[in-house]
Amino acid sequence: MDRSGLLMGGIFGASAAVVALTVLIIPPFEVRPEPAGGIVEAQAPPLSPAEPSYIDLSLERIFEMSEPGVVQIEVRRPAQLASPGGGVGSGFVYDTLGHVITNAHVVRSAERISVTFLDGRSYPAELVGADADTDVAVLRVEASRSVLHPLTVSSSSDLKIGEQVAAIGNPFGLSGSMTSGIVSQMGRLLPQSSGFSIPDVIQTDAAINPGNSGGPLLNMQGHVVGINTAIQSTTGEFTGIGFAVPADTLRKVVPVLIREGAYEHAWIGVRGSDIGTEYASVLGLADARGFVILDVVPGSPAFKAGLEGASETVTRDGREYRVGGDVILSVDGMDVRKIDDILIHLQREKEVGDTMVLGVLRDGRTVSMDVLLEGRPSQ
Repeated sequence: MDRSGLLMGGIFGASAAVVALTVLIIPPFEVRPEPAGGIVEAQAPPLSPAEPSYIDLSLERIFEMSEPGVVQIEVRRPAQLASPGGGVGSGFVYDTLGHVITNAHVVRSAERISVTFLDGRSYPAELVGADADTDVAVLRVEASRSVLHPLTVSSSSDLKIGEQVAAIGNPFGLSGSMTSGIVSQMGRLLPQSSGFSIPDVIQTDAAINPGNSGGPLLNMQGHVVGINTAIQSTTGEFTGIGFAVPADTLRKVVPVLIREGAYEHAWIGVRGSDIGTEYASVLGLADARGFVILDVVPGSPAFKAGLEGASETVTRDGREYRVGGDVILSVDGMDVRKIDDILIHLQREKEVGDTMVLGVLRDGRTVSMDVLLEGRPSQ
């Protein structure tokens, strides 16, 4: 799909978006992934049955329990690439079948991947599957069960802002490093090189630096609640804002990657804008909430469902506004304040083939419209 010339939006300040699984955005600052610088479906076993899940542990205990399950990932890339050579990232053991989780950007374009465990033993790894649009990859190593110490992937939906978390990884190649901080915010949109963004991302102030990519973000029970992925920085080094793909996304995507090697994302297929105070006034709305559809992608699920985009342009105080499009006010009965609500619901609750029920304001009245979700077209 040609996305050139689109206005973009999300948490970084612009006001419009593309509803696929994720929103297409251009941030006013650079969000840098840290440089990386089998095939049996399985469920990750508990980290340690002896540790009650409801008891907060000390950071020392969390590190002691988790460090054996955190690995260093080294990659070698072909010489003909723009950025040839190798790099180092992090990952963690998912199950006793040898599956290891990391970021897709850590192993992108790798011709050789190796995984090194706490005891220093290193194994060649095969890439089982990767999904660039959530920045998640699954590797597999032929290692004995005595080496494999899976970490528990818990739910991230119960995380609270201010809750303490810890990160373990290999910043700058310094293996087994731990930092701690808090959950700074939830539900961020993280831009990806694909042009889309990852929804529902955790923001943390736990220090994350180059080499931490792919390592676990842990709660105070020692459970994985996210995978450290990126930082907001102009220098490439940590400045107080880090991002982690939430564990709920891992729990949804990883089993599919293990089973099929790829993950198909659902999409709606509209372009539009969040409704701020000025836009609400132009549209004649009492409340500044919802998502106005500006364009419907031909042939998309939204197109087939009969959703309508803007039909004309009006000028108010020297600014142009497109009007006449449907306004999405709810999704499956949940209120929509802005595009984030739609994208997070898509990510958490929906898959290809599901039906999404939209509450749409059209011509002054609210109607219900069913959208049959399809797989997002390839880029």
